[in-house]
Amino acid sequence: MGALGALLDYLVKGGLEIMVPLLLLFLVGMAYTIERFISLTKAKINTAEFLTKIRAALKTKNVKEAVKICETFKGPIASILKTGLMKYGDPKEEIEKTMENAAMHEIARLERGLPVLSTISNLAPIIGFLGTVTGMIASFAALAQLNDPGAVAKGISQALITTAGGLIVSVPMLLAYSFFTTRVNTFIREIESASAVLMESFSQMERDV
Repeated sequence: MGALGALLDYLVKGGLEIMVPLLLLFLVGMAYTIERFISLTKAKINTAEFLTKIRAALKTKNVKEAVKICETFKGPIASILKTGLMKYGDPKEEIEKTMENAAMHEIARLERGLPVLSTISNLAPIIGFLGTVTGMIASFAALAQLNDPGAVAKGISQALITTAGGLIVSVPMLLAYSFFTTRVNTFIREIESASAVLMESFSQMERDV
């Protein structure tokens, strides 16, 4: 029996009404996991190198060059700093507000899909435990008849398979959620740091006038 045959066997033994939803949750979770991994990988830049180039451009008061650097690096950090650079010359509070709004937008994009992974990691064990309950109910019903040990074993098997299925879906989704949350928090810290560097560079430019 191949892997597909074994999977189908477990789906049937665990009860299609429980195992099919678990399989769908797993497929949805994996799709979001792959999409988030690709998106967050593309969003990552060498922040130290980026800020070094930005500060070098602003030391010569070349704001247009700094904007071009942002367009070259792309990513959420570069996009946020670009909005601040485009506002250069406006009051400090207005620049900060503009970057805060841009940061909220970019962070929302970074966190997209994470609630789905969190929901799946919490929902899958509950569905699995529901299968456990229905399996045990079937086992006790068969046990009450005192003439069908095969049905008792079938119910217990269903209970164990659905419990395992729920955990098999939940664990990788929980790990993915934790991993991506950590990545997003790293982005947030870098955004805060980069924004502070930009505002300090603006202050330095004004002092040098």
